[in-house]
Order: sequence, then C-alpha cells, then structure tokens
Amino acid sequence: MKLDLQNEFIPTLELAEMVNVRRETIVHLENGRYNPSLKLVMDIAKIFKVKVEDLFEFTDK
Repeated sequence: MKLDLQNEFIPTLELAEMVNVRRETIVHLENGRYNPSLKLVMDIAKIFKVKVEDLFEFTDK
C-alpha cells in the first residue's frame, strides 16, 4: 500500500502533526514502506475529505 499525495498540498511535517505520527512515518507511507493502522488511514482520509481508496495505491506485496 502506497500513500498517494501527489495532488495534495499539506507539507509532510504538518500532516504528520495533524495525525500524531512522526514525519518519517508519512514519508514511509508515501514510499510504500509502511502499512498503517486503520485509524491512521481513516484520519488521513478525513483530513483530505476523501475516501480511503482515493488516497492509497494498493499493490500485492
């Protein structure tokens, strides 16, 4: 699962602070190196006012 924020305009550090995680966690999500909790996924989707599936690119890894 890879977080796709290409069209979003919240800086990584600001997003991390908004969902109470480290900036590195957001970077790992963007690079597909971290599988987030359901709560984190839902919190990010809520911030961007989108569905979870609109934020993530799902892969078979």
